[in-house]
Parts: sequence; structure tokens; C-alpha cells
Amino acid sequence: MIITQGDITTFDGDAIVNAANTRLEGGGGVDGAIHTAGGPRILEECRLWVAANGLLPTGEAMVTGAGNLSCDLVIHTVGPIWAEHDEESAHRLLASCYRRSLELAAERGCTSIAFPNISTGVYGFPKRPAARTATATVEVWSDENPDLDRIVFMCFDAENLSVYSALLDS
Repeated sequence: MIITQGDITTFDGDAIVNAANTRLEGGGGVDGAIHTAGGPRILEECRLWVAANGLLPTGEAMVTGAGNLSCDLVIHTVGPIWAEHDEESAHRLLASCYRRSLELAAERGCTSIAFPNISTGVYGFPKRPAARTATATVEVWSDENPDLDRIVFMCFDAENLSVYSALLDS
């Protein structure tokens, strides 16, 4: 696992993960940044997926092309809104976001993936507990599935970078 601070839309690898909403319509934060940088093709693919499948449930993930981004794929996952779940359910759903994203990347032959800090923005998931769930889930999954050899936590801000760095240093 690699931890860095930066803009996930500039990741040069196979896949990036988008912290999406259930409607896959684009929004604020990382979701808005990915849709803006990737261009309209991503939104078109999302709309087609929703038309065929309905809303994307919390904890699940789906894949689109990357449009104008430098990666090949965008894996959209819906993290839990902290205030809408009890603590155990929120952690279970967040872990599912990471696990499902990794599974979809592996199914498509990816060897590299970058994650944002899912649910820690407007969805209100506390940063430290979210980082513990994220790193623990990724560590267990990668021990069992070594084909994804570059898993990056792309922290947008210094606070998340500090939280993730402290976890991996311990």
C-alpha cells in the first residue's frame, strides 16, 4: 500500500475509485472532480448503467471507462453516510466499498488502483475510523490477491495523509 497526497484525477495507473452517490450523477468533492476531469463520457456510461440496473446500493461498486483521465477505468462505489447507519453497519458498508472495488479491478486485470478517502467528506464518516477500516480491508484483500501490486491511498488533504501515514507506520 502506498499513501500519497494529491489529486486522484491525475493518477497514472489502471483504475481510480470514485466516491459516488447512488444515482451516479456526479456531485461535489472527488465525485465532481472525476466527472469534470473525465468529461461527459463517464456520466453517459453511469446513466446507462442506472437505467439498466437502478440505483447503485451503498457498499457496492460498478465500472465505467475513464473518459479523458490518464487511467483506464473508473470504479464507482457508494460509501455510507455516517449519520444514516449504526457504527457497525457503517464500517461493514465502508469495507465493502473497498473490497468490491478491488474485486472489480482484479476481474478486469488491473495491477494498479488509487482510492480516495471514501465517505470522509460530506458523508461525515470520521477520518481515523474510516482509515482503519480502509487499510485493514485492503491489507486482508491484498494478502489473498497479490495481482494488484500497486494500491494507492490518494489523500486529497494533509489531514487524511497524516491519519493514513500514522496507521501504516504503526
